[in-house]
Amino acid sequence: MKTLVVEDSRASMQIICHYLERMGITPVPAGTGTEAVDLFITERPDMVLLDIILPDINGFEVARRIRQGEQPGDWTPILFLTSMTKDEDLEAGIAAGGDDYIHKPVSDVVLGAKIRAMQRIIQMRYSLLVLTRKLDAANQELRRLTSLDGLTGITNRRHLEETLSREWRRSMRQGTEIAVIMCDVDRFKDYNDQLGHQAGDDCLRRVAQTLAGSMDRGGDLVARYGGEEFLVILPDTSLSGAQVVAERMLQAIRDMQIAHPTNPGGIVTASLGVASGVAMPETDPRQLIKAADVALYEAKGSGRNRVCLAHAIDTSEACAEDA
Repeated sequence: MKTLVVEDSRASMQIICHYLERMGITPVPAGTGTEAVDLFITERPDMVLLDIILPDINGFEVARRIRQGEQPGDWTPILFLTSMTKDEDLEAGIAAGGDDYIHKPVSDVVLGAKIRAMQRIIQMRYSLLVLTRKLDAANQELRRLTSLDGLTGITNRRHLEETLSREWRRSMRQGTEIAVIMCDVDRFKDYNDQLGHQAGDDCLRRVAQTLAGSMDRGGDLVARYGGEEFLVILPDTSLSGAQVVAERMLQAIRDMQIAHPTNPGGIVTASLGVASGVAMPETDPRQLIKAADVALYEAKGSGRNRVCLAHAIDTSEACAEDA
């Protein structure tokens, strides 16, 4: 433990430093207020013993500068050393940032008691900070878990809707396009019926991770929308840009080569609907999802295993068949 000792009397400095060393505390001596402020910044002591009457700036000003130099959330105990006894002096010291007074001449008994009291406060404060950090970390983990889908580990629908609402408002403010992709695993009910629900759950987990791995921008988001449906949010993305992402996802799902006995080709495939547009005051993000959903059903009606495009609000579609 380091203690900054600010005292212009050489004799008093020696006595105080001797007391501190006997207590196992490392003294950092300063003979002026300016030197004390500089040493506080470079040494970062655990405690300050501060004389009020100094040859340059007084102890009250030193205390104020020390408080200004502390990092947010930090606190260093400041104990004034003084022969002043007026109530006004005590009030001025506390107002300047001091925490306690030790009257001169300094008694080693009083000094030891005051320092031990401050050490207890420091330890309690440290314990509280540790507990607070643990609580913050636990709360962050809880928020993270409540935003995830329990089966697939990707974002759940509630967090998806919050994100889409936020991105929709940003699109409205900035006049930028926002795109969504609706993805549905083809003939998934048949897959469950043939192979069982455990295999179905494993399939959904693999599809979810594949979709997530197909995105290369930090602001993009894929979520489980419900059942075997997934929804992807692509901020600042045109319809053609979203089509590129959707085609990449389609191929990635094929490349997994998950066996599907009743699906054409014998592997798991997916159908995807894509919509994009600029948010307007008279529109709603649900209209964008609806447009993507309409395009998804167009893909299914056209034979599945493909991407179909729609416009955000008017839902006019074009269909891009698989190769």
